[in-house]
Amino acid sequence: MYLAIFLTSLFWQVNSFTRHGFSINTLRRINYERRIWKSRILKANPKKDVDRVGSSVVNSADEDESDDADANQQHAHNNNLHKRFAPKVAWDRHHQATLHLLHGDETIVDALNDYATVGTSPHSQPLPKRVTRLFSPNSQLVSSSKEWKRLKDHQDKIEKTHLRDLLMDKERCDSFFAEYDGVYVDYSRNRATQETIDLLFELAEKQDLKGKMEAMVSGEKINFTEKRAVLHTACRAGRDQIGSIIVDNVDVVNEVHEVLDQIKEFTEGVRSGTIRGYTGKRLRNIVSVGIGGSYLGPEFLHESLKTEPEGINAALGYSLRFLSNVDPVDVERTCTDLDPEETLIVIVSKTFTTAETMLNARTMRQWLWDFMGNDKEVVRKHVVACASISSSDKVAEFGIDTENYFFRFWDWVGGRYSVCSAAGAVPIGLLYGYDLFEKFLEGARSMDHHFFNTPFEKNIPVILGLLGVWNMSFLGYNTRATLPYGQALLKLPAHIQQLDMESNGKCMTRQNVDVDYPVGEVDFGEPGTNGQHSFYQLLHMGQTVPCDFIGFVQSQHDLCLDEEELSSHDELMANFFAQPDALANGKTVDELRSEGCPEELIPHRSFKGNRPSNSMLLPKLTAYATGQILSLYEHRTAVQGFIWDINSFDQYGVELGKKLAIDVRDHLKEARRKENNEDVKTGSPATDRILNYYIQNGRSICEQEDESDSIESKKTHRDYPPSHHNLGGQNGKL
Repeated sequence: MYLAIFLTSLFWQVNSFTRHGFSINTLRRINYERRIWKSRILKANPKKDVDRVGSSVVNSADEDESDDADANQQHAHNNNLHKRFAPKVAWDRHHQATLHLLHGDETIVDALNDYATVGTSPHSQPLPKRVTRLFSPNSQLVSSSKEWKRLKDHQDKIEKTHLRDLLMDKERCDSFFAEYDGVYVDYSRNRATQETIDLLFELAEKQDLKGKMEAMVSGEKINFTEKRAVLHTACRAGRDQIGSIIVDNVDVVNEVHEVLDQIKEFTEGVRSGTIRGYTGKRLRNIVSVGIGGSYLGPEFLHESLKTEPEGINAALGYSLRFLSNVDPVDVERTCTDLDPEETLIVIVSKTFTTAETMLNARTMRQWLWDFMGNDKEVVRKHVVACASISSSDKVAEFGIDTENYFFRFWDWVGGRYSVCSAAGAVPIGLLYGYDLFEKFLEGARSMDHHFFNTPFEKNIPVILGLLGVWNMSFLGYNTRATLPYGQALLKLPAHIQQLDMESNGKCMTRQNVDVDYPVGEVDFGEPGTNGQHSFYQLLHMGQTVPCDFIGFVQSQHDLCLDEEELSSHDELMANFFAQPDALANGKTVDELRSEGCPEELIPHRSFKGNRPSNSMLLPKLTAYATGQILSLYEHRTAVQGFIWDINSFDQYGVELGKKLAIDVRDHLKEARRKENNEDVKTGSPATDRILNYYIQNGRSICEQEDESDSIESKKTHRDYPPSHHNLGGQNGKL
């Protein structure tokens, strides 16, 4: 009975302490003090009734009730508990309870009274350590939890093991895999035992991983710094999910399918020839202008589909190029051999203000004007925008037809998560047809279903995310390699690099406390045997880098030469299976001696091994499988961020460099206007020196009268070179 009263009291303490700025972790620590206090009383008086211990913390008339009260009285008493412990009435009781829990130390009592009234302590006397620990910001970090500390203790056991021995445990190997919808993942080559996995699951429970996953998919605003929902999964939700996610009174899935239907109609119109360019020619060339997630994700998907049999047939007669870098050389490389009359420009920028993207967009607009004149219809017929609905005014100001050539996406889709939105759907749908893009969405949807509905023990993204936390935060491996054994995934490592490093390259937790544990790996990678002859030397004998090997049962295009016993794909996959074992087992001194290795070379040729990796095997690289891979890695990234208690969905670190670049641009403008050679002063001597060197040793092309080096003046298209560079488009009808 008294224990029930205490627990009820503790419930209201949670509410009261929350109002006064105390965290749940603080209350857990207070409860820990209560247990110590309880055990001391029992030691002093072993005969004391355990159920009555703690009743003194509740100053209640219930103490006068007899222990043998009949069941009806007890039932009535319990029903009235919530009335007598209403927050406004019970605060004094709960506050006094906390004081009792802390042993009645007068200094502590005074401190807690101060915290309860004004949130600070005016006492000059330092607080006892056990109190400062309770209110220390670090007490809110996951690293202060018992689950984290258990993993730290367990780390010492793992340091004494070797993968060479762990891989001989058949029972362990048979259980360290997960499979779903053709995706097979073997994680037995991680430096982990079943105890490791169990402890990681306990950490996931402590961090409410399941609750955070559900909050994300349901549209709660878990991007707490920008106060936004995180709903890239809604971009591939099926029509049967319409009405299931409401954000700010908007049916999210219904909005998504309205845009997808619009994209399907537009892309099919272009491919069928019903939508044509300004001069009436078919639009066969697509240039997608974007940077970051607006470029890396769609390009990864494009490269994956380029050699997929259905993709090859669908793309016949069309081309897709990406313009991302503000370097004018990228413009030159993109525009070479393109006919502007047959080219459609897709500008991808959520805000329609990204500096690099908008400069490239203006450059491509000028390129169109230079060839076809500055009629406003040139832009309306040749330029498409993918941007947020809040940017519609900027899109219209650029000259784009916002009724038919504007495809919106939303603030709850981050750039690096946007490949399933209009950012990917428009360029990919134009090149390969909308139906193939839909198969990609179906694959991503399949992995989403697995992630949100499968128990953690067999949940592929959850397992890989938890192992990522284990390798980074406990074993100290701060880099990770993505190694696809399929040339069509050559752009996957770059996409994963942005996805992971922009998401989890953080230093602050949700509670505004600096993390005191390692987060955010450095990601890199290269496809197949190309990487083996590039950086695998370091993987085997340099610093330890956990690796993800990705392979396929069937190739998109296999070859088998006469008199060759194995196909080219079998040769490739032989390396896929060999490399993880080489990393795990290494090469021992005894093995080298048995092979007759000269003694002086043994130190140079021995491999310590014990290097972790995951192996992922899929049936074949199709649009569907590409969607599965994309979704898997998006969710792995989110899992790690949820465990680390950081915001994986903002990117304020990118903003500072952009702001400084604007300042430098202003200095460059000023320098280009000056007639004398007066030095620029930026306030930084180091910057002044190198910036002035740049200015003094180079002239701006804008100052040159000779246009021979102009990009547009070169023979960009053999049939229609412009007679001169500037047709006055910047002063045209727009």
